[in-house]
Amino acid sequence: MNARTEPAPAGSDAVARPPLVREILLVAGLFLVYKFGRQPATGHTGEAFRNAHRVWDFERAVHLPGEGAVQSLLLHGDGLAHLANTYYATVHFPATAAFLVWLYLRRPVHYVWARRILAAVTAAALVLHLLFPLAPPRMTAATGLVDTARVYGPSVYGNPTTDSLSNQFAAMPSLHFGWALMVAIGLIVATRSRWRWFWSAHPLLTLLVIVGTANHYWLDALVAAALLGLALAFIHLPHRTASTAGRTPGRLVPAQRDEQAFAGAGR
Repeated sequence: MNARTEPAPAGSDAVARPPLVREILLVAGLFLVYKFGRQPATGHTGEAFRNAHRVWDFERAVHLPGEGAVQSLLLHGDGLAHLANTYYATVHFPATAAFLVWLYLRRPVHYVWARRILAAVTAAALVLHLLFPLAPPRMTAATGLVDTARVYGPSVYGNPTTDSLSNQFAAMPSLHFGWALMVAIGLIVATRSRWRWFWSAHPLLTLLVIVGTANHYWLDALVAAALLGLALAFIHLPHRTASTAGRTPGRLVPAQRDEQAFAGAGR
């Protein structure tokens, strides 16, 4: 038998969808770990600010563009800064959740792959948060940047000394950017529409927002992208053989029909 390895047909009923309750618990756990797993790093204020100066000096040494160049675009008017702060505060979690829900319902194989990658990137990021506490540029006077959320609103953070719900010294890496980049990659891979490349606008806009609002340095996004690249290199999208693709209880779908289903997915 000439069995060929092919990607599983997107949206095929032949793909077993993971149990819903289990996945809700897993994804909810991922979000909770992201939210509260950074807390042990809270309190390392001195180290966080020393690392901030190191990052700022390193970026200048390697001639990365100044974060202020992006922020200056937002400061031309209150409305644009407010819009960027709103995007930062409201898009991150809902966009990632909607991405996972859509994959679960329409592309089960891609869903399992994306969930594993997001979990791996988040776990690696939490380790870095603990090992390298970092004050964001909005807290560092040397950057000369404005805390746009505090000035123009809305803000998701309280006073760093009294904020018990979030660790504001966990800027490195930026999971805002890492998750947004995975959302774009996942949707581009899982669909076949000619317009799918426009999903790349999401991480690009997220990058401009996190830098322009002074919540992250360029290096935070670069490290997040590197972690995602490593996860993508080691966690591969599952494949099935043409001889077994499309096999369901009591029915065998020919490989040719399976190829057509994959080729037309997402159109």
